[in-house]
Amino acid sequence: QVQVAESGGGLVQAGGSLRLSCTASGRTSSTYARGWFRQAPGKAREFVAAFDWNNGNPVYADSVKGRFTISRDNANNTLYLQRNSLKPEDTAVYYCAAGRIGRPSFNDWGQGTQVTVSS
Repeated sequence: QVQVAESGGGLVQAGGSLRLSCTASGRTSSTYARGWFRQAPGKAREFVAAFDWNNGNPVYADSVKGRFTISRDNANNTLYLQRNSLKPEDTAVYYCAAGRIGRPSFNDWGQGTQVTVSS
């Protein structure tokens, strides 16, 4: 079993910054936190950013390119999402996802953390 937990959500004004953190614990020998998704009210969950499962390069949704940065601390199995120049449309529940090493799919998800950007 792998447990994934996000933290760092909250309320921020438009133009502000916020960093989300995600830790994966439990049986993590073959699983690691690798991606971020979000779900706005009334909308489907969408991809935000992730490290490519094959080459490890960061990949971003077009809507966040240049504003969000994904990074990780491998020693502590922690994933981060630095978000700058936040917009009201970034308001959503942000989810962290973990996947198996060498596989493209995400298998374990956190409960999500709410981020609200006020205009």
